[in-house]
Amino acid sequence: MSQGKSKKNYLVPEPALRRMPCYLAYLKLARKEGLKHISSTLIARDMGVDPTQVTKDLSYTSIVGKTRVGYEVEPLIDELESFLGFTVVDEAYLFGVGSLGRALLHDHGLKQFGLKVVAAFDVNPDVVGRKIEGVPIYHFDEYKKMSNSGVQIGILTVPVDKSQDVASSMIEGGIKAIWNFTPVRIKVDDDVVVQNTSLYAHLAVMFNRLKSNNS
Repeated sequence: MSQGKSKKNYLVPEPALRRMPCYLAYLKLARKEGLKHISSTLIARDMGVDPTQVTKDLSYTSIVGKTRVGYEVEPLIDELESFLGFTVVDEAYLFGVGSLGRALLHDHGLKQFGLKVVAAFDVNPDVVGRKIEGVPIYHFDEYKKMSNSGVQIGILTVPVDKSQDVASSMIEGGIKAIWNFTPVRIKVDDDVVVQNTSLYAHLAVMFNRLKSNNS
């Protein structure tokens, strides 16, 4: 492996960023199987991606494969984890402690990928004042007192009819990036990052493809 100038300051296309965690998971399995080197052709074959696409995606990092040798597995894993920001833990607030919010609080994998929920907010008296997996749950009104604390990431799992109002309050309190699990496309200023993750949209796609395959 050879390393060149870091390309982390370049704007990486979103499709490439979406594929990189998949590459990382694949490489960790390859490491468990004892592989020291791996080619883009092998990665592409096992993941159903074109080899040139694999090479292009990985070119956004500072790792370069060698001809007839491929990539060194261990350094590539380290580089991908660093490139994706998984080696530095960022703190986040969670808004909405319903079934999905609780599931996320129980998800120990988040911290492994660089995200630690340090507080949650809700209005339900059955959950306010409790702790889930060590994360304290406050009434939403308490967020105003805790705003501008330096936490810039917010996870939005509130009911649909509350999503925009809560998102606006999050931003007023200093949140700069919102991981939105609601099906509503919230409106924010250009300097706020929003990542929409709609479980229902993916469910609709799955149902549609299943029906097509069965027809």
